[in-house]
Amino acid sequence: QVRLVESGGGLVQAGESLRLSCAASGSIFSINAMGWYRQTPGKQRELVAAVTSGGITNYADSVKGRFTISRDNTKNTVDLQGNSLKPEDTAVYYCNAVGRTKLLSPILTYWGQGTQVTVSS
Repeated sequence: QVRLVESGGGLVQAGESLRLSCAASGSIFSINAMGWYRQTPGKQRELVAAVTSGGITNYADSVKGRFTISRDNTKNTVDLQGNSLKPEDTAVYYCNAVGRTKLLSPILTYWGQGTQVTVSS
């Protein structure tokens, strides 16, 4: 089993910055991709940013130029730096990892418990 623990959420004002961190632990053989998703009440969870083990990144259009995702493969951690935050960035942010626990085990998707980010105007 893979466990993801997030930290760094909170309340900030518009224009300020916030950094989210996520650490994966447990029975990890390999993690293909790690990322961050967010969800607001009544809406589907959406991708914010993701990064592969090779360093290829993908960002939602709404955060391009403002958010930066970074990953440490040796520590199985992924961070999300958000700058110039907007009220519409308010959401619960979830850490995500896609990987396997053993060499021949299936590739599964794992989620953290979520951390609230609130941006006031």
